[in-house]
Amino acid sequence: MSFSRSLSVFMFLCLCVVSCGAVQIIEFCPDPYLADDADEYVVLSGIGSLDGVAIADNHGSFRFPDGTFMNGTLTVARDGPAFEKTHGSLPDFEWQDHSPQVPDVISRGTLRLANSRDELLVYENSRLVQKISWPGDVSPRQGQVHFLENGVWDPRPLMLGQSRLLPVTFENVTVTAFVSPDCSLDIFSSAVASAQHRVLVNVYELSSANITAALIGAEKRGVDVEVLLEGGPVGGISAEEKAAIFRLNQSGIPVYEMAAPEGGHAPYRYDHAKYVVFDDVAVLLTSENFGHSGFPPEGEAGNRGWGVYLEDPGLATYFKDMYLIDTGGPAIVPVYGSEGPAEAYRVIPYPSPVTPKTFNGARVTPVIAPDTSSAVTGLLDSAQESIEIQQAYITNESKTGLNPYLATSINASRRGVHVRILLDSYWYNTADEADNDEMVALINRIAAIEHLPLEARCANLAASGLEKIHNKGVIVDDREVLVSSINWNTNSPGFNREAGVIIEQPEVAVYFRAVFDADWSPAVRSPQPSMDYLKIAGVATVIGLLMVLYYRRHIR
Repeated sequence: MSFSRSLSVFMFLCLCVVSCGAVQIIEFCPDPYLADDADEYVVLSGIGSLDGVAIADNHGSFRFPDGTFMNGTLTVARDGPAFEKTHGSLPDFEWQDHSPQVPDVISRGTLRLANSRDELLVYENSRLVQKISWPGDVSPRQGQVHFLENGVWDPRPLMLGQSRLLPVTFENVTVTAFVSPDCSLDIFSSAVASAQHRVLVNVYELSSANITAALIGAEKRGVDVEVLLEGGPVGGISAEEKAAIFRLNQSGIPVYEMAAPEGGHAPYRYDHAKYVVFDDVAVLLTSENFGHSGFPPEGEAGNRGWGVYLEDPGLATYFKDMYLIDTGGPAIVPVYGSEGPAEAYRVIPYPSPVTPKTFNGARVTPVIAPDTSSAVTGLLDSAQESIEIQQAYITNESKTGLNPYLATSINASRRGVHVRILLDSYWYNTADEADNDEMVALINRIAAIEHLPLEARCANLAASGLEKIHNKGVIVDDREVLVSSINWNTNSPGFNREAGVIIEQPEVAVYFRAVFDADWSPAVRSPQPSMDYLKIAGVATVIGLLMVLYYRRHIR
């Protein structure tokens, strides 16, 4: 047998092996948003012939036309035009004949993916090779895309329209670290002033007159400026933000909001990120919204927040691409604002002791929610000596389940890592019966019972001169630091669009550690139970009576 013929036989056998065992469903959505679930779909993965491959549920099935091959992935939707309406492109096949532009599979019966209980079966030559059941293998939820990754279904929640960003790390990044309120506005203004071509802004809220003026100034000198905002922030869009949007529009800056289209759904519960991309070469990222409290002029009080200005073309391109993904869907609409007063605020002097500092040679990993927010858990798990946590608030999963990040931090203390947790004490974070002060008491109670190197405190705002703690930061072993917009609650890591970075550079970590220590020192320890003098008097009376009775019995 000649070499070429042997090679042909070998390739044929390879295709036979592939066609007999490599095709599987790796993604499907049984309960999408469109009426009648017309846009439900499945994605297959494999290489080779699809002859003999069939997909079925309990009521119907489909197979592929003879001679169909695939090389990678292939999407089959129930209704091609409906799928296009949701995803912006047509599928490879459809199992109901609705569009001449989309090839049809060969259907038998009525294949409809039930919302709450059903199963998908993959057959090859009548042999069952894959079975997916729900509930069971996946937990159904409207709008959720179920996907297989490394053999595991749904390693994180993925909703229709959301991105699928993968973990990536950038080396030798130049980092300028800064904090609010001390020096945040100076860094922001300098970064905007240095932009030459393009500025892309994504932020939950924007109301600062100073930030608005800086962006308008860049537009006037020929820089393309674009802004993306959250369309439905808690409490609604304020009159001050509407006025800022109006001013931006009047200067020629397009402003968009992420909001659910009529009859549709936004891909994220909130667009809560806070970052700016400059000329595809640098990114400014912070925990703070773009209001006066987050970016006050030097010498004025505001929120405690952390921020970084990161110089690296690859990292900047990563954030630019994310911005373009987020602004490319149907949930993005122009917003025009309205005339109104600029943001009002009361000037409160603040010493501004912290200045920005620039460091070289950093290793930076973006932490994007919901895509890669599990990296926060990985950071906490890596701690060997110390963890410093500064958060606006922490809320638990339930009455009996701790917040996953908090649970990971407490587990770190159980293996000897010294953990300090500093929370805000502004009135709306301490007024209710299950707020930061109760959280601090709970953490310290766990520490006392188990004798752990763990302590939590509420910030002393009066002593520090801060308006409130709005930070979402973590420092590990004085070598890594998380700067982010991710709150420690049940929603932010899994359902919001959030943005953060883990920076591996000891000098950057020490910079933020010094700020943390300054905030920690005057912080309020867990309050001790107040003295109930009436109860004490009652107990003393009972003890006295018992002593009298004891005495009388023994002198008889």
